[in-house]
Amino acid sequence: MSAAEPRDLNDPTLRERAVAAARGDAPFDILISGGRLLDAVTGLTREADIGIVGPLIASVHAPARRTDATETIDATGSIISPGLIDTHMHIESSMVTPAEYAAAVVPRGVTTIVWDPHEFGNVHGLDGVRWAIEASLGLPLRTIVLAPSCVPSAPGLEVAGADFDAAVIAEMLRWPDVGGVAEVMNMRGVIDGDTRMTAIVNAGLAAGKLVCGHARGLEGADLNAFMAAGVTSDHELTSSADLLQKLAAGLTIELRGSHDHLLQEFVSALNAIGHLPSTITLCTDDVFPDELKDGGGLDDVIRRLVRYGMKPEWALRAATLNAAQRLKRSDLGLIAAGRRADIVLFEDLVDFATKIVIANGEIVSTAGEMNVRMPSFEIAALQNSVKLSPLTENDFRVPAEGRRVRVATIDRPRFTQWGEAETVVKDGFVVPPAGSTMIAVAHRHGKADGRPRVGFLTGWGTWRGAFCTTVSHDSHNLTVFGGNARDMAVAANAVIAAGGGMAVARDGQVETLLPLPVSGLVTEAPLEETAASFRAVRKAMETIVDWKPPYLVFKACFGATLACNIGPHQTDRGIADVLTGKVLESPVIEVL
Repeated sequence: MSAAEPRDLNDPTLRERAVAAARGDAPFDILISGGRLLDAVTGLTREADIGIVGPLIASVHAPARRTDATETIDATGSIISPGLIDTHMHIESSMVTPAEYAAAVVPRGVTTIVWDPHEFGNVHGLDGVRWAIEASLGLPLRTIVLAPSCVPSAPGLEVAGADFDAAVIAEMLRWPDVGGVAEVMNMRGVIDGDTRMTAIVNAGLAAGKLVCGHARGLEGADLNAFMAAGVTSDHELTSSADLLQKLAAGLTIELRGSHDHLLQEFVSALNAIGHLPSTITLCTDDVFPDELKDGGGLDDVIRRLVRYGMKPEWALRAATLNAAQRLKRSDLGLIAAGRRADIVLFEDLVDFATKIVIANGEIVSTAGEMNVRMPSFEIAALQNSVKLSPLTENDFRVPAEGRRVRVATIDRPRFTQWGEAETVVKDGFVVPPAGSTMIAVAHRHGKADGRPRVGFLTGWGTWRGAFCTTVSHDSHNLTVFGGNARDMAVAANAVIAAGGGMAVARDGQVETLLPLPVSGLVTEAPLEETAASFRAVRKAMETIVDWKPPYLVFKACFGATLACNIGPHQTDRGIADVLTGKVLESPVIEVL
């Protein structure tokens, strides 16, 4: 997003030109003729031609009324829609640069994204957010950057690369390119009236900008308290009942594509209502590079919703007009005179393949290919972010006295709970309890000691090797999962040497490595290459552990350290519990 938007459309000269063209006293710059317009307001399609002057739609009129234009687009057979708006996402999850991301989604009809760069913020602080803004400038993708609200996500329970208190948030909100407060994940802090989180939310309210939410599992008094504080949206839905409850409560819903196993029941619930609520928007949240390469971004979410039974006009309205209203952007989301010329010509309403994409009045993509060159941006400031020395096998073992101990365990992926187990001590180290998987988190930002804290997971299957990643929400410390200390050390050292990324190890050898030297999150490599490397990591992981969807899945590895969520989570400080605010540095709770 340019700081000039949306005021740029109010330029008197531009408006004068558009009025003259609308009257017929001057030609259009671009005329789209012969297509069928999908009206986001009524949900109906009609034949209409569209005249564009600069970035502004000057006229929507009956077919063949006008032919005077510098350039004419034959839209015969096309469905014409406003550009798609992704209301909540993280570019970092795709592991490519903003330019590479834009090159992937703009040809698919996405013209606006709302980016929470809290991954870069957690690693690099304000410099990371500044980089996100600067790297988005000049792209044919409108990028509304939000101020990360939870850096770290759970203060006191983990240490990130930065710490954003209310003063830092207020500073970012004064930047013209920042559109609001990004998802407020520290739910308990808001509900309990924690001074830090209350001040952060109030900073957003004082700025008059969006305050976005993360309300997983909230209901009743807790949900009311969260909303009363000033939070107005949620994408962390857990069921169709949760969806309906959040809609009834008055939250804007960012229906996300990253949890596909829930989409079908969401569609059924909305169909049962009989209309699309105006507070339903769509988002991707997180899209891995292979998914982005093969399926796309928000267009993929729309295709799946339609496949699951949602009316195409509903899906498009959620992704256009509803989204624009949520963002308070009256210039977006509708094809009408006086609005911004973000326009997509789709071949049909099934596959949603694009013929032409127009962004801000410029033809930026034809037949699914970009027409404009992506600018490059310097990434040196985001390198060398893994500040760790090589680790040893013993770094991935839990020291203990005596011969037998009782240890705390973290039970179940995603929806964690506390557990306990008894096990033996051998050579001064705890033998992992039967059926457990080890998890170790090492602080990698140079703000605290980097000694790995080791815990035991249950319900994660039997691991035949190890996996290491610096993509670990949201503090992004070095996180290692494994069935034995040897493979965990091998995988960890491969990632440390690469300056960040992911590695799979088995039998003392690295099976595959995906270097992510930019913040330990992103690579400058092209999307096709990054997708292939990530796909190789996925494939290698299938030989390490047997996945059991929907919760024991590869994706669970990246959220296992998200300490702001209810239940115990391993962090760089130990096993943390946001409800009690306590951290167990060691899982040993009793020597027997």
